[in-house]
Amino acid sequence: MPARRYATLDVFTERPLAGNPLAVVLDAEGLDDAAMQAIAREFNLSETVFVLPPAQSRHRARLRIFTPAQELAFAGHPTVGTAVLLALGDRRAEVADAVAFGLEEQVGVVPCVVETGEGRGRARFRLPRLPESWGEGDGPDATGIAAGLGLSPSEIGFARHRPSRYSAGTPFHLVPVQGLDALGRARAGADSLAAAFGPGAKVFLYTGETDAAGHSFRARMFAPGAGIAEDPATGGAVAAFAGALMQFEPLGSGTHDLVIAQGFEMGRPSEIALQLVIEDGALRAAEIGGSAVVVSEGELRL
Repeated sequence: MPARRYATLDVFTERPLAGNPLAVVLDAEGLDDAAMQAIAREFNLSETVFVLPPAQSRHRARLRIFTPAQELAFAGHPTVGTAVLLALGDRRAEVADAVAFGLEEQVGVVPCVVETGEGRGRARFRLPRLPESWGEGDGPDATGIAAGLGLSPSEIGFARHRPSRYSAGTPFHLVPVQGLDALGRARAGADSLAAAFGPGAKVFLYTGETDAAGHSFRARMFAPGAGIAEDPATGGAVAAFAGALMQFEPLGSGTHDLVIAQGFEMGRPSEIALQLVIEDGALRAAEIGGSAVVVSEGELRL
C-alpha cells in the first residue's frame, strides 16, 4: 500500500489552532477525481489541496483544490498554505529563505513570493484574474437577502456599499451589513441560503465596523452547498471583494493596503492582507497575503 505524504497547516494566522485549517497531499500522482474528492471528505476541512507535477517545468507545482463537496478553480487559503509548505520543503533543501515561484491552478498560473521561518512562513500572491461582476440582473433584493441570513432588510448595506456579485476565479455573493452586531447574528442554513441566493451559493458578509486596530473590514463566509457551513478565512472571497471595493469605495490612484479580519465569530481569528494597485481609476493589480504555520505531518495509506 503506497504512502502519500500530507501536512496540515493553519492559514492566515501566525499561531497554531487559529486561522483556517488546510490539508495538503504532497504525493498526489495517480489519484483520480473521485479519490481526491473522497480524501477531501475524509479531512473534512474547508479545502484540501493535491500537489502534482507542473505542466510547465518553470513552475513549482500544479494544484487541485477540493472542498468536502466540490472542486474549486481557485482559492486563497489553499494557495497561501501550499506556497508556504512547498517553500519550507525547499528551505530544508538549502534554498534561500525567500523564494518566488508560480503555482498552476485551474484559474491560471498564480505567482507567489514566500518568506519562511521554522515551521511557518508568510506568502503573498498576485491574482491571476482580476475580479469581474457576474450574473444577470441585480440579484436578490435586500428583503430576500435578509430573510436568507436571519437579519432585517434595514441591516443590509452601509455607506455606499450594496450587495454585489464578483468573481476572481470563484464566484461570490458579497453582502455588506450594518455593523458587528448584525454580522455576528447572521445565520445561514443550507435551505435558507439556497432560497435567497440559489443552490450552491457562496456568500461573503462584511462590515466596515471593526474592533481591532489595523483591521479595515470584518467578514464571514457561508457556503453550505460546497460543504462549508462557515469558513474561518476566505482568500478567494477577499479577491472577489476587491471588485466591490472598486465599485463602492472612493479609492484614488496608488497602492492601497487593507486587512480583512475573518473567523472571529468561530473562535478561529484570521487576518487576510489585500493590496490594490489603482491607476487612473482602474484596478491594475491585486495581491492576497497572509501567514501559515504547519500543525501536523503524516502519511495517507492509500
